[in-house]
Amino acid sequence: MRKTSAAVLVLALGVFGIITTEMGIVGVLPQLSAELGVPPSTAGWLVGAFALVIAVTGPFTTLLASGIDRKKVLAASIAVFALSNAVYALTTQYEVMLAFRIIPAVFHPVFFSVALATAARMVVTKDGEDAKAATRATTTVFAGVTVGFAFGVPLTSYLAEHLSLPAAFWFGALVNLIAFLGILRLLPSLPVGQRVSYGAQLSVLRQPRMWLTITSVVLIFAAMFSVYGYFAEYLGQVTDMDGSWVSAMLMAFGIVMILGNFAFGSLLQRNLVRTALAYPALCLLVYVLVYAIGPRFVPMVLGVLVWGAVHSGGLVVTQSWLGRDARDAPEFGNSLFISFSNLGITLGTAAGGWVLSAAGARRLPWVGAGFAIAALVVMLVRLSLDRAGRRTPQSGEVAASHAAVRTAP
Repeated sequence: MRKTSAAVLVLALGVFGIITTEMGIVGVLPQLSAELGVPPSTAGWLVGAFALVIAVTGPFTTLLASGIDRKKVLAASIAVFALSNAVYALTTQYEVMLAFRIIPAVFHPVFFSVALATAARMVVTKDGEDAKAATRATTTVFAGVTVGFAFGVPLTSYLAEHLSLPAAFWFGALVNLIAFLGILRLLPSLPVGQRVSYGAQLSVLRQPRMWLTITSVVLIFAAMFSVYGYFAEYLGQVTDMDGSWVSAMLMAFGIVMILGNFAFGSLLQRNLVRTALAYPALCLLVYVLVYAIGPRFVPMVLGVLVWGAVHSGGLVVTQSWLGRDARDAPEFGNSLFISFSNLGITLGTAAGGWVLSAAGARRLPWVGAGFAIAALVVMLVRLSLDRAGRRTPQSGEVAASHAAVRTAP
């Protein structure tokens, strides 16, 4: 049991390393632009290309890896991230840097998908899967995301500012290397056993329910990142916070996210559907609050803490929500989650950016509120299909009963 817990923590460390690699580069783009001799807009592709590759390739790469021992897949994926960070630290060529942003992005959804499924698989009991234990395990893995935002991203920026740009990337390489060694040491060999065919995995996409669920995931992530993507602009322009305060608020936001992640995990264990439905409603309330107190300094400091606590739940809630419709192909379902959540981030930041340019930062919370309402409507439609499905067999049974009466001798 202790070894299983340690293995789950190693998977969380791997997720932390991946998030630090993916998002840490955001805080060092000015230094990278100068180091590589390219304009900031060109350097920005080091972020954009990463997200785009994840969104496009996620389900396909996960399918291709579905027949390989899960330990080997996890170890190989995290090794690519360790190697890529080492390349970032050593190169001064933009083309090389961009290539080694694209390569790990291909492995990003594979690691996430397999890590989440593996964490749940390792807590299976003799009596079958313990749903609460599986939720705890996946929540722990997701904690690597929130810790990455809370500490990995700002620490990368700090190291680049106070030591050197290579030092920041060597830190990322070290974290991923430790996760790689931990996977080799603590995870047992995890052969696939009875492999689910490509066709069986893809069959989950034939269900109308799945597409409604996917749409709600996209909308929830759009709701989250249409406002969070412009966190600094909102606090700077609306609340009139300086750079030091914005940095402190980012750190506080990330720390509260860690606590919120486990709080939502606990709620999911009690009732998944109610928690999932409550999430977009909570987003809506938070954005109304953020809009109302935005110009007030002290209330907004407290509001950021509430905002961070709610924001954190989006990851684990949407993954669990989508997982309901992908029980027969959990890893493929996780890859769909990674791809479409990135699509939601792209949609949300684009919409938020448009409103920021056209109407100013003050109106940003209404963008998130609009996406949250749309997500709630889609989720309610999705649940109505479940209710209709439960009623249909009952009516069929009644018809069969009447037919039996008519044909009885």
